[in-house]
Amino acid sequence: MIKPDLGITVPDELGSVHFIGIGGSGMSGIARLFHRAGHRVTGSDVRESHPIEQLRELGIPVAIGHDAAHLGDAEAVVVTSALWPDNPEYLLAKERGLPVLHRSQALAWLVRGKRLVAVAGAHGKTTSTGMIVTGLLGLDADPSFVNGGIIEGLGTSSAAGSGEVFVVEADESDGSFLLYDTAVSLVTNVDPDHLDHYGSLEAFEEAFVTFTSSARELVVISSDDPGAVSVTRRIDGPKVLTFGEAEGSDVRVVDLELVGPVGFTVEYEGRRYTTRLRIPGRHNAINAAGAFAVLVGLGFEPAPALAAISEFGGTERRFELHGAVRGVSVYDDYAHHPTEVAAALSAARTVVGTGRIIAVHQPHLYSRTRLFAREFAEALETYADETIVLDVYGAREDPEPGVTGALVSEKFADPSHVSFLADWQEASRRTAEIAREGDFVITLGCGDVYRIIPQLLESLGASEVAPVAR
Repeated sequence: MIKPDLGITVPDELGSVHFIGIGGSGMSGIARLFHRAGHRVTGSDVRESHPIEQLRELGIPVAIGHDAAHLGDAEAVVVTSALWPDNPEYLLAKERGLPVLHRSQALAWLVRGKRLVAVAGAHGKTTSTGMIVTGLLGLDADPSFVNGGIIEGLGTSSAAGSGEVFVVEADESDGSFLLYDTAVSLVTNVDPDHLDHYGSLEAFEEAFVTFTSSARELVVISSDDPGAVSVTRRIDGPKVLTFGEAEGSDVRVVDLELVGPVGFTVEYEGRRYTTRLRIPGRHNAINAAGAFAVLVGLGFEPAPALAAISEFGGTERRFELHGAVRGVSVYDDYAHHPTEVAAALSAARTVVGTGRIIAVHQPHLYSRTRLFAREFAEALETYADETIVLDVYGAREDPEPGVTGALVSEKFADPSHVSFLADWQEASRRTAEIAREGDFVITLGCGDVYRIIPQLLESLGASEVAPVAR
């Protein structure tokens, strides 16, 4: 994969912009905003998707497949870190001397002059961003936003509002979150990840120190996560609000009710505010507390802020129900780190009742699988009753010898409750064989594991199954 030059000077004017890999939630969201701002936008991607359909409805031409001809007369190009260096559109753009911008560079250019809220962290970014956006909309603040997933009830991952606040999900995976001129930064956690880019935990944490210290108004940061606590000690400059369950948190979560949609109380400045979300999970109560801290930090009153956040109904691919057959519910979740897997399965436990949890896990990235195979196995074995492990979704990485999904399944203490099945049809059949009424099947991973869902539903006996639109 290429590593875009994050240090290049972005021109004052960009003109027409071509997006390579336009179909993802983040890229399509940024493309929509450029279109809304009056730029001529084109794009390409490897396959059709629902976001691409939405872009075409706006009049944005999108080509399927990559070909130099798709570049047309674009004056600038936007890419992601997942771009292969032999991409013909990228090569022609470089030959022409066009500005080639990482998506974060393009977004940072677009949001100049806005009161920017940037959400970063190894887990919980998309949900927390969605909660902040939902809260601001409920408070009639009409924000602009770019999220990493489609927000339920809005049907989009981005919008250009009339208010002064612009909310973005900031990507720490490649360091590009340091490009933003941030007013308020929210750090959900600093759990070790993306060490393939940073090289060490120390460098990973130092990036968050830089990110938070550059906020002009406020830093909102977890008080529960050890990495975040380490970063907090080193923040130099802005005001800090901590959130979490830890004693002494500025925004503290207490009195959790974990059966079904999560209920809890927030303690803030000597007062208590109680609510119940529309979604389950302890981790979502903590995410809501972080969003609450952002809103009160922006100047909104606590009670209406929490009430507005509580209307958040989730985002696409975050604990998303896809159907129920023979009394077996089938969900999908984006979890791709051991902490996220544990959180998703823990949330499932609060709604499954007496049924069992069957996890269908697709490891993401060879480097992450190699580094965290044991931790993935521990999370899956602790919270799921049965586990099917698929093969690794490599994404931007080349295969590594000996690194397959079996690396995770082999780390289970009790191998009788796990199967490594690289063949998806076989995995679907096996899932249907072991599932019984009342069980809860959940696919886990940020690759393309959601594509197995129609096969799962068919194997369970569904008569009509539509492909999952993404």
